[in-house]
Amino acid sequence: MRTVDELERTLATPSAGLVADLAALEGDILVLGAAGKLGPSLVRLAVNGVEQAGTGARVTAVSRFTTPGSAEQLEAAGAHTVTADLTDETSLAGLPDAANVVFLVGAKFGSDGNEAATWHTNTYLPGRVAERFSGSRISALSTGNVYPLVPVDGGGSREGDAPAPVGEYAMSCLGRERVLEAMARRNGTPTAIIRLNYAVEMRYGVLVDLGQQILAGEPIDVTTGAVNLVWQGYANEVTLRALRHADVPPFVLNVTGAQTLRVRDLALALGERLGRDVELVGSEADTALLSDATASHEEFGEPAIGVEALLDHTAAWLTAGGPVHGKPTKFQRRDGKF
Repeated sequence: MRTVDELERTLATPSAGLVADLAALEGDILVLGAAGKLGPSLVRLAVNGVEQAGTGARVTAVSRFTTPGSAEQLEAAGAHTVTADLTDETSLAGLPDAANVVFLVGAKFGSDGNEAATWHTNTYLPGRVAERFSGSRISALSTGNVYPLVPVDGGGSREGDAPAPVGEYAMSCLGRERVLEAMARRNGTPTAIIRLNYAVEMRYGVLVDLGQQILAGEPIDVTTGAVNLVWQGYANEVTLRALRHADVPPFVLNVTGAQTLRVRDLALALGERLGRDVELVGSEADTALLSDATASHEEFGEPAIGVEALLDHTAAWLTAGGPVHGKPTKFQRRDGKF
């Protein structure tokens, strides 16, 4: 994965499990918020999976498509595209019906100081979408931020643990989940909620953040001393496969890697691969935002690309000057302000 094309092809390669699930899934797939960080690769994965499944289902990508050429790229990959602003009631009502809806819309970065808009996007809008598609199956992206900071040596939060979000962004995401559950119960809409934390690929994620800091000669703060992370392709796949598990009340699933990873270990491993010295600062806290994804791994298997390979690919990508999204995860923040 040394070029964007190679990376995109890898992200868009469906597993046998995904193909089997899509073969058993009836109806078209509508992806809302298809032009974000995760959306384009998920759309391409869905197109390829449906093609291999041979169902003839249509995959439609919906977004404002403000980046020139983004819609055309997805159309070239085999998706249908609809340009729409979901916050506009007329546009929302005019979207094509679909038996399966993947909801990826969310606001995180810039939410500090813009709390009202964050709540509108993360809490109000999901309810409007759930009302519009009350007759569909919905797989909605959420976040592990709905959990509290937990002891580093405790294995992470599980799906049945009580949420305790830190900060308004995380609170608005819990609001999204509560609204989706209320709509699911009210309308009988089968729903899946995916609590994802720290998906990575070569252009974005915790490893890119650390690698860029190392290359810039910046110290690595290890106060937030532990993280989970997972290959983006796995997150995309599980989000799609969860459509078959959508239920009332909603099917809730943590999606991340199996390991609790020390930030200092990740930084030193990247530094070795990048040929740079690493300066560590700060004192590691006893708690961090961590999730236990055992249920996901038992149901859907392990990610195809593990941590060591992700370290290798990320270091090679950054060394070669590969493009990045320029959206730091801010995983070090402990106050919930993004």
